[in-house]
Amino acid sequence: MELKSICKSFGENEVLRDISMVIPKGSRVLITAPSGRGKTTLLRIMMDLEAPDSGEIKNRPRRQAAVFQEDRLPEEFTPVNCVKMTCAHGVTKELIRENLAAVGLEGHCDKPVSQLSGGMRRRVAIVRAAMSGADTVYFDEPFTGLDDATKKLVIGYILNNCEGRTLVFVSHCPDDAKLLNAKELRI
Repeated sequence: MELKSICKSFGENEVLRDISMVIPKGSRVLITAPSGRGKTTLLRIMMDLEAPDSGEIKNRPRRQAAVFQEDRLPEEFTPVNCVKMTCAHGVTKELIRENLAAVGLEGHCDKPVSQLSGGMRRRVAIVRAAMSGADTVYFDEPFTGLDDATKKLVIGYILNNCEGRTLVFVSHCPDDAKLLNAKELRI
């Protein structure tokens, strides 16, 4: 995917100015910037959820998945059903349970999402994106609400289960680039 001269303003507030970058297929990148500098807006433009004021994106992937800042999980669904709704046909509930257990959610697979903590919801959203079969997965501040040990567990899960896919992370923490073995791109 190639971004060429992306610009975006909201009224008088210019959040993105002349952003250009190439994200090779199968790579891992971490987009960093201080809070309020347009990281989420850039992701939304990359996913074609928002239009730039000017600039273009070439070679946008067809099959995309995302972990948004807000988890966007149906409150009445169980974690298993939340993940199942985005999986390819034929993915078993047992496999989904194994993936949820890999991020420390064994014993919580049959509870409604409304009964899960914020960190648990975050992990369900991550498993849902990882199991979606998407070629490119976007992660917007994916480690919010996770303690250090859980964060390391989740990073291991992502790296093991998204091998060969393009992974685009957004964070205000540049140290995440090393943990993710990702190229850091500052905007």
